[in-house]
Formats: sequence, structure tokens, C-alpha cells
Amino acid sequence: MERAIVHIDMNTFFVSCERLSNAALNGIPLIIGGGDRGVVASCSYEARKFGVRSAMPIAMALRLCPQAKVIKGDMELYSQFSHTITEIIQQNAPVVEKASIDEFYLDISGMDQFYGCYKWANELAATITKETGLPLTFALSVNKTVSKIGTGEGKQKQNLEIPQHLVRPFLNPLSIQKIPMVGDKTFQLLSRIGIRTIQTLSEMPAEVLQQMIGKNGIELWKKANGIDTNPVEPYSERKSISTEHTFTQDTIDIPKLKRLLLGMVEKLAFQLRSEEWLTSTVVIKIRYANFDTETKQCRVQYTSADHILTKIVTDLFDKLYQRRMRLRLIGIRFSGLVRGTYQIDLFQDTEQMLALYAAMDKMKTRYGFDAVMRCAGASFKPNNKNEILKRKS
Repeated sequence: MERAIVHIDMNTFFVSCERLSNAALNGIPLIIGGGDRGVVASCSYEARKFGVRSAMPIAMALRLCPQAKVIKGDMELYSQFSHTITEIIQQNAPVVEKASIDEFYLDISGMDQFYGCYKWANELAATITKETGLPLTFALSVNKTVSKIGTGEGKQKQNLEIPQHLVRPFLNPLSIQKIPMVGDKTFQLLSRIGIRTIQTLSEMPAEVLQQMIGKNGIELWKKANGIDTNPVEPYSERKSISTEHTFTQDTIDIPKLKRLLLGMVEKLAFQLRSEEWLTSTVVIKIRYANFDTETKQCRVQYTSADHILTKIVTDLFDKLYQRRMRLRLIGIRFSGLVRGTYQIDLFQDTEQMLALYAAMDKMKTRYGFDAVMRCAGASFKPNNKNEILKRKS
């Protein structure tokens, strides 16, 4: 049976949410971002015509499009819309993967026996737009890669259906930059030897490609040939990551406890970014010397940034720890996870902050978590006996 995979992408999601709240923003170049020293979180198609792109410094974006209107953005609003869209899709689709705050994969294989897959997807898209007022684009094909590329090609034009026999004709003339895993460095490397279209890349021997770009070479060759066996992974808000620390001696040392919390947050946030997760719920747990256990949680805007999560955890701890008894355990859990690449708060942070996170994560990935960390959290030394780091589903 031929697979039927739908990729749904909410068009300029942040911009569309803002325009629902303020009709005066319709039809004008619009930039969502964090002030003159911040970066572009999202921008309208009107701004993109001038070369404005996500993650670009706001100052540069305004030089390209000086007439653009810049607004700070409201992640709480966007999160609410994302939850609504997720609920609509989950009520209708058999298997759903939430790839990010505004992106979904659906496996509807076999549905064509009872109801045309494209017709079903089209009606679902109409339902989402009717109930939320937000525009979207979808593509239906035989795997996740082709569907995602199809969505990109269909934006502002039409929703696409790409059956198996049309996969190669569809992919061949496109730039290799359309393949999701091709970044700027890979594009420059392949361009220097004349490989610029997917067809040329697909005709290249897979072994040669592997020698050029390493272990990802075979996977890239498969994608260029329209091959992708990755399944749609069912989405669940119950997924979480957590860490706990049990003290060898019960303590009431508040500064020590807060330093430990900072280190725990830094470790969990690094794991979130490494695995491309964003959290929407923060839970803190304490256990007193008499074994009484208490927890407190709060909903947050989707994030994976240390400095944002540290403040939330510290505030929760101050509200939770009221009895002034000695503690034997503290723990943190991040839940309500969704896949996402918005690794820090683009509405608040500067280009320098983006660069700092990227540099720190690179060093941690290469040399280990302890290679670089904030001084205040350096007292957190995870070990097998006292510290538990886990993901639940």
C-alpha cells in the first residue's frame, strides 16, 4: 500500500495571528521581532519581497525594508492558536506528529480506500481555517520529505498532491536548497562542483557523496531520490524531560539550592535544544526531610532558553518552598514538549544572545556538558547515584 503523508504548514503563522487581532496590519510589510537590537522572528510575504528573512537582525531588515512595521510579538497568543490547531487535527487525523508550533505531519495511509486522501486533507484544511481564521498550505505525498518540500513550493499558490510516479519529475528541477537537511555550507560545497539541482544530486554516486560530506551523505542521496522511510511519530503532550537531585545531607541552604536549580535548568535546556524540543510547562518538585513531597507548575510560552526557564524555576521555587524545613530532594520537569527550532526567545534576545547560545551548545556537544557553563550553576555535578535525567512519554 502506498503511503499517504500530509505536511501542514501554517502560513507566516506569527504574522497571521497578529493580523487576526489587528486588521490594520493586513497588506503591509510586517516584521515580528524584538526591537532594534533583536532579530526577526517572522515576517510577512510583503516584507520577504525585499529580502527580509527570519533570524535576520532587525536593523538589517529595516535597511532592506524601511517602510516595514515592527511589532514585538505575543508568544502566548501564538501558543494558544497552536493548541487549538493541534486539537482540531488530532480530532480528525489517525496519526499526527507536531513538528513545531506551526507545522504538522499526518499519516493517512489507507484512507483512499474509503475517502480520497487529497479530498480529506483539503476538507481538514478548510476546517482549520474556518475555526481559527488562519491560512495554511498542505502537500500530500508518499513520505515526509517530499510532502515538506511540496508545502514550500505550494505556498501562496496551491495545495499540492504528489503521487509516487510524479515524485522524481517534481523534485528534479528544484534547487538542492529545497531539501530540508541542506544548509548553507553543504550548498556551497556542492555548488562548487556544479551540483545545484536535485536531479544532478540524485544522479551522483551515493558513496562519493558520503566521502564528501560524511555520514549524512547517504541520507541526502536518498532524499534527492525521493526516498524517506521515516515514520510519522505520534504527538503527545505527555512527553517530558526531568532531573532530580537527592542530597546526601538534608539542607536548608537557600543560595546553594538556587545554584543547584540553575545548573539543573542549564542541563535540561541544553537537552531540549540538542533534541529540538520546546517546553510549554515547567514543574518544580521538593521533598522535605520528613518525606512530605510538594510540586508546583506553570504554563509558559514555548521555549528552550536557559535564562527564561531559570527565572521561571526560581519564581516557582520561591512560591513553593514556604515551610523552611530542611530538604532532601529537589527536581525539575519540563513537559508539554513540541518539536521546534525556535531555540530562544526571538522577541527578547539580541543577535549576540543567539550567537552565545550557538557557541555554548557547540562546545557542550563537542567536549561534553561540563565544558562550559554558568559559574552560578557550576555546583551541579550530575552523577548516577544522586541525579536522574530522563524523558517520559
